[in-house]
Amino acid sequence: MVEGAMTLHQASVDATAASRVEDTAGVEFEVVIGLEVHVELLTRTKLFCGCPNRFGGSPNTQVCPVCLGLPGTLPVLNRAAVDQVLRAALILDCEIPRHSKFDRKNYFYPDMPRNFQISQYDRPLAVHGHLDVETSDGGVRRVGILRIHLEEDTGKSTHGGGSGRIESAEYTLEDYNRAGVPLAEIVSEPDLASADEAACYLTRLRERLRWAGVSDCKMEEGSLRCDANVSVRPRGAVALGTRAEIKNMNSIRSVARAIEHEWRRQVEVVRSGRAVVQETRAWDEDRGVTHSLRSKEEANDYRYFPEPDLVPLEVDDVWMARIRASLPEPAQDRRRRIAAAYALSDYDATALTRSRAFADFFERVVVGGSGALAKEAANWLLGDVSRLLNANNESIENAKFGPEGLREMMALVEDGVISKKLAKDVLDEMFASGASPKSIVDAHGWRQIGSSDDLRPVVRGVVERHPGVVDDYLGGKEKAFGFLVGQVMATTRGKASPAVANTLLREVLEERRARQEET
Repeated sequence: MVEGAMTLHQASVDATAASRVEDTAGVEFEVVIGLEVHVELLTRTKLFCGCPNRFGGSPNTQVCPVCLGLPGTLPVLNRAAVDQVLRAALILDCEIPRHSKFDRKNYFYPDMPRNFQISQYDRPLAVHGHLDVETSDGGVRRVGILRIHLEEDTGKSTHGGGSGRIESAEYTLEDYNRAGVPLAEIVSEPDLASADEAACYLTRLRERLRWAGVSDCKMEEGSLRCDANVSVRPRGAVALGTRAEIKNMNSIRSVARAIEHEWRRQVEVVRSGRAVVQETRAWDEDRGVTHSLRSKEEANDYRYFPEPDLVPLEVDDVWMARIRASLPEPAQDRRRRIAAAYALSDYDATALTRSRAFADFFERVVVGGSGALAKEAANWLLGDVSRLLNANNESIENAKFGPEGLREMMALVEDGVISKKLAKDVLDEMFASGASPKSIVDAHGWRQIGSSDDLRPVVRGVVERHPGVVDDYLGGKEKAFGFLVGQVMATTRGKASPAVANTLLREVLEERRARQEET
């Protein structure tokens, strides 16, 4: 699917209704939301070993003694993973402490082979950033970023039998391919005031991370996962209410729906005179409700202590200078530059920069070309190319044809070798096979008929077969002309040059008019 095709408010709810409710005593409540976003980083290997960091392998085939936590193994930190966290920190305007360290987060669960997770506790890689997001009323809310820390991902548990939920499962299967994958946890301040704002924040965060190449952020593959901390309090109160953490949300829409349900549930609990319990809850997508998983742990439950097998990190000025130099041109700057350089509308420039890969593809198509070429390339990319990508749930970087192929196809249209209608068929085959436009045209015999001598008999035949339509045209019904042009194109299977066909058809029809007037 094309990146960024989802609009900001597809996953939204009514911000006014979602941010307050009034109980029978007249007390108005507001919801307070903080998000913990877990992002798998784009690296070639895992965080502490040389196993591939790649989605889709057969279960337990991308593992080794280190990521399986076997006795006697030692972790070796992947510097590329640290680089990616630093890139995320810079694009979110975080402070980057010179010193950070790793810690052991101790807990037992089948998806954690070591029975502890190597993470960061009191000295993370980045702190105190922010991200500005649009609100449904047209304003902007600044959401604070409390911290970004680097940790290893866990394995993936699949619960089978029963309802498929953990509490009723008959068995659980563990795939440790994901264990040890580098993971950045981005923790927001509790600054979000509605499910709508949470969806907007998550959408904008995903766009930033993808643009900078930090992660592919594919929620359907689990490379971006989100936990939501939700609480309610009387409007105007300073103290935060008791929060519940919601897990198991696999889309931005799910995040918005889960928050919407959870804050309403908590208000009903308070209305009934009961206390909200601090706990971890799971989102049930099918039923549209949250349900309790376990009581919420506190930091001391994990018995954090410094990881003895990894030395502390020192991020010096040279390291930071290298990371800054590696960052791409910001999306908003590129959007403005593309609009100005190629005389495109803001709409086109915004759509073309929905992902960095899409913008790169466009600029490689039009390199050294004119404004007219840029507009034509934009039309193809935002029209038929996007249609094919969306229909096949594919991204532009994985398309079987490249920028050179699209430019070659456009040149065939410009040179009159094929019509624009046939070009759509050529594009379909390019997408399916990756073959060059010229080879596709030659294989199917799709070269446009542009010779007047070749087309004139076809045009005369169409006129002879449709005398009634010809009479309508000669009687002043201009729409009849379009029908006749369509018949010429159908007879030639779309290979007739539209310009030549139009000219010849006018000539033949005027000849017919002249003969009628003579008689």
